[in-house]
Amino acid sequence: MREQGRTRRLMGLGARTGGALLKTRLGGQADWRALGEALFEGLSELKGPAMKLAQIMSQWDDLLPPDLAEELARLQRQADPMPWPRIREALVLQYGDIDHYFSEIEERPFASASMGQVHRAITHEGETIVLKVQYPGLAEVLESDLIQVRRIMRLGRWFKVPQARLDALFDELAESLRGELDYYVEAAALARYRERYQDDPRLVIPEPLPAFSGQHVLAMRYVQGTPLRELADADDATRQGIAQTLADWITQELFTYGELHADPHAGNFAADAQGRLVIYDLGAVIAVPETRIKAMMQLLDATLKYDPMGMDEALMQMGGRQGQGAPLALYRESAECIAPLFAPGEQDFSDVRVHRRLRELTPKVWAAMDRLQPPADTLLLSRALNGHYWNLVRLGARLDMHERTRPLLEWAH
Repeated sequence: MREQGRTRRLMGLGARTGGALLKTRLGGQADWRALGEALFEGLSELKGPAMKLAQIMSQWDDLLPPDLAEELARLQRQADPMPWPRIREALVLQYGDIDHYFSEIEERPFASASMGQVHRAITHEGETIVLKVQYPGLAEVLESDLIQVRRIMRLGRWFKVPQARLDALFDELAESLRGELDYYVEAAALARYRERYQDDPRLVIPEPLPAFSGQHVLAMRYVQGTPLRELADADDATRQGIAQTLADWITQELFTYGELHADPHAGNFAADAQGRLVIYDLGAVIAVPETRIKAMMQLLDATLKYDPMGMDEALMQMGGRQGQGAPLALYRESAECIAPLFAPGEQDFSDVRVHRRLRELTPKVWAAMDRLQPPADTLLLSRALNGHYWNLVRLGARLDMHERTRPLLEWAH
């Protein structure tokens, strides 16, 4: 019965979403506030893949209709935690006798997400650790949820997104979600990243604790920090330091190690008391082949040169174009929007003029979907980079992107 209830909610959300998209496609005014409220009411309890989709959408809040963006942000901040009795079920499944391992576990989580939530615990030796607890029964309902999410995603055909692209996006989401259920993989990623960055004094990555970890629970040493989304009131030096570290880390990940943290919502990052960047969650890390990085850098190079034909050629090579007639005017507008961030000297990521132009450009991109498509093999990479960009926006980063990208563009040619 519980599974049937989830299915009905997801189908209802699909119907409301489809109505909003259809209104917009026909030139009407969609009630984005009502849709956002429906998403909040339905997804805050459902968890799992549907909630994950909402988190993905919320990372692009400045490009969404304002009413919808506000509700998605509220969903990110205020999603209902799983009641303690259900979480205790998962802990008993993992440990058996909980009291044998811990003297205390806080029943109220201090962080919750789409696939699990985090509780502080105290060992019998007096050490405070954190337990990332997978929502009980999530593995069993994941596949049925994904079936409903696939149905919702078919609404993308209203925007002339080919079925092959929708299938690629779904496969990417499904693979990512299934991977996030494997806490052994995340524990291995934490250990790998700790070794990789052990000599970088600007980064803190929690230590996994195998003795307390397993299939349903990931235990880590407790690292206190101020979440990135709460740094708006921090002093400028702290915010700029975190922004510099975040930008350096992303660049090194891509161009040195061929990997990227692919779940960049703000709750996964924090600043500790020493102003270091804390990376809490490594449940989604993707490999990025060198050929893919070079192709994206070639697209950026053509964009910064205001070369619409070069942009079209790069997109064609990446598989991001179809049909006849390159939207050259749209390319020019895109270059005019993006290039200022890469002008020589320090650029302000919080410049609202850039966001305004991006928002104004979005309907034109949707209108050109019969010719423009996200390349199937860069969907997750593009989403992750977008999410990291908006984190830099939230920090009010001031970065010299011209100096940062110059050697990378040379490398790509």
